[in-house]
Amino acid sequence: MSLKDTIFEDMKTAMRAKEADKLSVLRMIKANIMNKEIDKKEPLTDEEITKALNTLVKQRRDSAEQYTNAGRDELAEKELAEITYIENYLPKAASIEEIETAVEESVAETGANSMKDMGNVMKVTLAKLAGKTVDGKAVSEKVRAKLS
Repeated sequence: MSLKDTIFEDMKTAMRAKEADKLSVLRMIKANIMNKEIDKKEPLTDEEITKALNTLVKQRRDSAEQYTNAGRDELAEKELAEITYIENYLPKAASIEEIETAVEESVAETGANSMKDMGNVMKVTLAKLAGKTVDGKAVSEKVRAKLS
């Protein structure tokens, strides 16, 4: 069963179970997938759906951070709850240790020694972590710390 089918089946299950919060998030995911398929004019692959889900998680994190800074904790909590539902459909997240190891290997491979090489190191590091959910911001911080 494809990732899209799994999401749609879970949406039906949430409807039957009257889980309003989960259903709301799944409907938002479905709408996002459908919009991307309309733009592309063909069905999305599981990899493309995963990329779209990662984008949704990033948007939610940014929103939660802005709500927290504005003192709107109830809205921030809602965004964070949505993230937990979305993350159920993403591959396992890369741990801090895995990110650090990938950064060290990438720096060694590319021979990077200054901040000018950050783009190349990021590219190689993200390629090494492919297939896992990776927070680009965390990778960027680790690369920056290693090259400083």
